[in-house]
Amino acid sequence: MIRGLYTAWTGMVNEQKRLDVLSNNLANSATVGYKKEGATSQSFDEVLTIRAKNQEPRGGGAIGQMSLGVKIGEVYTDYGQGAVRETGNPFDLALEGDGFFTIEYTDRYGRNTTRYTRNGEFNMTRDGYITTADGQHLLGQSGWLQVPVDAGSIAIDTEGRVFADGEEIDQLRLADFENYDYLKKFGETMYMPVQGATEKDADCRVLQGYTEQSNVNVINEMVSLITITRAYEANQRVVRAMDSLLEADVNSVGRVQ
Repeated sequence: MIRGLYTAWTGMVNEQKRLDVLSNNLANSATVGYKKEGATSQSFDEVLTIRAKNQEPRGGGAIGQMSLGVKIGEVYTDYGQGAVRETGNPFDLALEGDGFFTIEYTDRYGRNTTRYTRNGEFNMTRDGYITTADGQHLLGQSGWLQVPVDAGSIAIDTEGRVFADGEEIDQLRLADFENYDYLKKFGETMYMPVQGATEKDADCRVLQGYTEQSNVNVINEMVSLITITRAYEANQRVVRAMDSLLEADVNSVGRVQ
């Protein structure tokens, strides 16, 4: 009976963690370049159950295997393509295919590291540098991407080549990875490689004047929300049932008929 109480509790904890992941997806359903996350469930390792104070030789008193409930297996990212929306802003860029923009990220201590993103909402500073919304620099093949501030037109072709008034000045540094399992999420739309990551050339097209939207399907997420809520409530009912049975057992012990 106590095991039933514990198993129901692990189910509630598991559904709460799944709900946290789903809620984050819904909160970022309108975030440009966001990739939805999912969570898998798995049971705890089974343990061998034997009779208490068993004296039989060679383990003859084994009752069987016992599961100790459920837990989150892993939280994963779905890197599927999001819808592309036209904005008309020449500094908004979208990637169609596999690959990432390369960003030089500077933390509050002034340390520079490389990050990767599908969020193509970029701005031009007064010095002509192309940056993210929070001021991190977009990288070209020659370093920080910079365009002439007095240029009449800035064009970026599908291969990422950057033109100012028809003259090529740089090319976007696009990258991809052999295995996305070696990417660690940084914030909501950036990623950083971990040990074992193998970089390769990107296989994508650059679309100027567009942004890639989140790949979250709100309807599917709402259906999952209902499913998780019902599973959580079912575990709650099990806890209440176990509590009632335990209360009856305690009150019945030692009662004289």
